[in-house]
Amino acid sequence: MRITSASRHTLRAFTLPELMVTSALFLMVIGGMLTAHLSGMRMFQITKTKLGASDDARRAVSRLIGDIRSGKLVKVGTGTRTNFTEFGLDALQAGSSIQIYPLSTATNVNTNVFIRYFLDTDKRLKRTTNGSTALSVIASYITNSIIFTSEDESGNIVSNNLNNRVIGLALQFYQIEYPIVMVGPSNFYDFYQLRTKITRRALE
Repeated sequence: MRITSASRHTLRAFTLPELMVTSALFLMVIGGMLTAHLSGMRMFQITKTKLGASDDARRAVSRLIGDIRSGKLVKVGTGTRTNFTEFGLDALQAGSSIQIYPLSTATNVNTNVFIRYFLDTDKRLKRTTNGSTALSVIASYITNSIIFTSEDESGNIVSNNLNNRVIGLALQFYQIEYPIVMVGPSNFYDFYQLRTKITRRALE
């Protein structure tokens, strides 16, 4: 049987250079698909973390904002579940605790009725009220010790109880609660902080 040139051409296989080029293109396509998939997963995780952090922040400050806005008198100092020490005059009003006194009557404040926020030894910001043994956790995984400040209209920390002062809140975290994400170098966030300023509705 005689093989013509046309039939010889149909029986030829891939040459080595053709096979190498095809393999390289195939690997490039697979690599691109894997890179896109991993980038998408990372973006999903970052978005999920941001949404969780925003939810934690909103939950942490909403009750605190409501208490301060409705309070007649707010004192900054240091405190625990059982006691509170207010900063005196000529001392910078920046500490780990505040005590809020609601308006009892049209003109008077009952200092035996209060709401206290304080940074506990377990690095959690907690809330308690007079005569109550129950504690509410407002925020967890806090690294800074100065949580509350009393500021003037320019943002300067004051050393007295100005009537129109603003209460500053600053929370720095080493972990986001949901989803659980560590904060620091080589993590999603190198630094995570929540800051806001609140003022009372009822000014003298």
